[in-house]
Amino acid sequence: MDMAVVELSRLQFALTALYHFLFVPLTLGLSFILVITESVYVITDRPIWRDVTRFWGKLFGINFVLGVATGLTMEFEFGTNWAYYSHYVGDIFGAPLAIEGLMAFFLEATFVGLMFFGWDRLSKRGHLLTTIMVAVGSNLSALWILIANGWMQHPTGAVFNPETMRMEVSNFKDVIFNPVAQAKFVHTVSAGYVCASVFVLGVSCYYLLRGRHIELAKRSFTVAAAFGLASSLSVVVLGDESGYALTDNQQMKLAAMEAMWETDKAPAGLALFGIPSNSAHETAYEIKIPYVLGLIATRSLSGEVTGIIPLVERADHRIRTGILAYDAVEKLKVNPRDLVAREAWERNKNDLGYALLLKRFVADPRLADDATIDKAAWSTVPNVPALFFMFRIMAGLGFFLIVFFATAFAFSVRRRFDRKWFLRLAVIAMPAPWIAIEVGWAVAEFGRQPWAVEGVLPTFLGASSLTTTQIWATIFGFTALYSIMAVIEVKLMFSAIRHGPDRYEPYEGGPALEHASRQSSSSTFTAIPAE
Repeated sequence: MDMAVVELSRLQFALTALYHFLFVPLTLGLSFILVITESVYVITDRPIWRDVTRFWGKLFGINFVLGVATGLTMEFEFGTNWAYYSHYVGDIFGAPLAIEGLMAFFLEATFVGLMFFGWDRLSKRGHLLTTIMVAVGSNLSALWILIANGWMQHPTGAVFNPETMRMEVSNFKDVIFNPVAQAKFVHTVSAGYVCASVFVLGVSCYYLLRGRHIELAKRSFTVAAAFGLASSLSVVVLGDESGYALTDNQQMKLAAMEAMWETDKAPAGLALFGIPSNSAHETAYEIKIPYVLGLIATRSLSGEVTGIIPLVERADHRIRTGILAYDAVEKLKVNPRDLVAREAWERNKNDLGYALLLKRFVADPRLADDATIDKAAWSTVPNVPALFFMFRIMAGLGFFLIVFFATAFAFSVRRRFDRKWFLRLAVIAMPAPWIAIEVGWAVAEFGRQPWAVEGVLPTFLGASSLTTTQIWATIFGFTALYSIMAVIEVKLMFSAIRHGPDRYEPYEGGPALEHASRQSSSSTFTAIPAE
């Protein structure tokens, strides 16, 4: 295989995935914020809450369209750029994606139309039901996609069939209830709720600074502060659950995130800072908090978190047994009734993927010497410095957002919407959740390398037979197209925010204030009556 083709294919998929993931979290979170605001409207029958819902619904719609457009590209890339991957594991990986399209996407798309065009055609409760179904569809879509991705991280419920030379489903229930997939789902959707809360809070604070749409801004501020605080706390709690899932299923990723080269005495400490070195196999200037990693990863004071070097030694052993499985498969291809080969296959089949790591260095894994096996074993170690620092950026932003929302919630409870320093901070902090989410996604995917499917299929074997020229052409094409779409998205969002809600219906204490705010977009808090 041409490693340039592999790396360029990875780059192309990374660019499209990261771009797509700019829209997904906001869609997930805004859908439930719309449910909250419209529920208040149905309960209270106050027109201001209808206007709040319609305003945020407009921004949801703009974001939703761009998210769908970029998501479709990714699904086609599995066939164009990762053809052998699609052939090898398509029976398992394709099923959740197909269900996502048939169940979640069609459900979501159907009710989106009703939500936008049914305000004057449906009853209040009927329209609220459509909004709820949009939110359910959005999150179901995320569920099935993350089940597919979770299977790549922890391939359970599937077996390799020597007769077809492909992975096949053995227990679909195990695929669906994969512990890694479930942990990723709840963590990811909670991050989406945080993202939308920061977005709503930031736009609301922008209005408050400008003295525009004050009543909408105050109510949106309150909803976003409460929803964001609950969501940011759940992100940390569910992130802890994800760490616990890694202990049993992705030990190398966990060890790399902590730059833990040797197995620490239980319970292991959590590294606050350090400078890891892939070449020296050590972490300099390390500062640790005792016991914390052991408690997170094992839920005990006695459980061990295995280090990178012992995991490499384990990989060495699995490569050697994998060679036996590879040899058995080759013999079964010649004679499917070879009972000796069948017995050897059944005994060693779980390690076949490790033998495939050798194909990067030799054409036939059975011809690999000890040096080559050692090289393949060390190839199971991902980029430790990148994972170490990216994880800390993600975690640091997560804890910052907890403090941020706690402050916002305190101000909203006290009805203090005139703290300009916080309003400015809320506007400045709007990119923070996107940075945390994108970095977190990179941690999940970098940490799985060198595997396309953990322990089953190395990434370099999954690529299509393309040329570097073809891939560069598509990279430039997608970059140009997505850049244009990004400009359109930002301009539409800014235009909608500058315009504000289409209209306000009369509500108690609101028309005079709204009229005044429309007369002067530069008014200050001296014009805001105290509550």
